[in-house]
Amino acid sequence: MTRVQLIEREIGKLDKTDLTVLRAWFQEYDWKEWDRQIARDSQSGKLDRLASKALAEAMAGKTQDL
Repeated sequence: MTRVQLIEREIGKLDKTDLTVLRAWFQEYDWKEWDRQIARDSQSGKLDRLASKALAEAMAGKTQDL
């Protein structure tokens, strides 16, 4: 059995309260990991092309306020 399968099995045993706590923890963990990935991509220059395109479109009036 893989580690993920073991974790899935244990999650299946959680009561409603513990599952709610786990969901909140994992959501926060996932958001922090997403932020770290964006920071790495930004520092490596992976987002430069997209940022330049977005700025050019904004300056050309091709965007709209949300």
